[in-house]
Amino acid sequence: MNELKDSPARRERPKVVVLTSGATAPPYNTAALERQADLVWAHADTLAETLPGAEILFVWDFFSTALRDAWDHADSLQWVHVAAAGVDTLLFDALRESDVVVTNARGAFDQPIAEFVLASILAHDKLLHESKDLQRQGVWRHREVRRTAGRRALVVGTGGIGRATARLLRAVGMDVRGAGRTPRDDDPDFGDVVSTDRLIEHAAWADHLVLIAPLTEQTRGMVDAEVLAAMQPTAHLVNVGRGPLVDELALVQAVRAREIAAASLDVFTEEPLPASHPLWNLPNVHVSAHMSGDVVGWRDTLADQFEGNLARWRAGSELANAVDKDLGYARGR
Repeated sequence: MNELKDSPARRERPKVVVLTSGATAPPYNTAALERQADLVWAHADTLAETLPGAEILFVWDFFSTALRDAWDHADSLQWVHVAAAGVDTLLFDALRESDVVVTNARGAFDQPIAEFVLASILAHDKLLHESKDLQRQGVWRHREVRRTAGRRALVVGTGGIGRATARLLRAVGMDVRGAGRTPRDDDPDFGDVVSTDRLIEHAAWADHLVLIAPLTEQTRGMVDAEVLAAMQPTAHLVNVGRGPLVDELALVQAVRAREIAAASLDVFTEEPLPASHPLWNLPNVHVSAHMSGDVVGWRDTLADQFEGNLARWRAGSELANAVDKDLGYARGR
């Protein structure tokens, strides 16, 4: 279920547990939140002792898995808000089966990540990484770059971030398609949407295969050795979704065998990426530290989202960005 419990059970000043960590600064709007609720601060090791009596959990330490271990102490919990777009680290069976509503940060990262994807594509097409390497060597070497307009991008993930990405890529003249759960040919942002279940059949179409899908049991490992082998040898893989969407060992092998030309990776199965991982040193693999959506002020945007939703909760209104706990993401168009 994803319905709030009956509003009469809500207190005027609810108890809100804020799950944070010692390495994370508190939300900038803490004073404004305290005017609406009684805040109790917790780290992973103190969550269990702070949860009793709390109606709301604000997961500010958004990669934490502490709720799973503390779940038996959540005797009054009605709503969990996670300050992230992905909820794969939060969800577990008992939470899915409960009446507790889960909301996320849908919308906060749409445009920043779309811009990051465009930058990754332009850097690849215009040989900017190669130019920087040549600059370090003091080598002047004239080359011809690729035109980006007219190139093909298959965007895997048709939620808000995928849609913002599709619109931006279309704006520079790219031919864009989407891949999602439901195939269709009249989508307002993608035009054609193909089924992610048949990604291997469509991978060869793309010059740039862009991964923005949420991590679920259905999407885990979706880009495997077979999909990589089906891609063009000139193709570029961009992953700004979750690391486990890609079989990283298969990707290493595909790049080494030149089955694909390049990969721009912002997310990884293990983060931080271990120093010994071969992805660091592969030519034409470009690594960034899970930062595609983290523009200046991004944490303030996340704090504002929760403040607005807290006001809705106190007013008995429908919460924004409710996650379908069975699907594993907030449903949109």
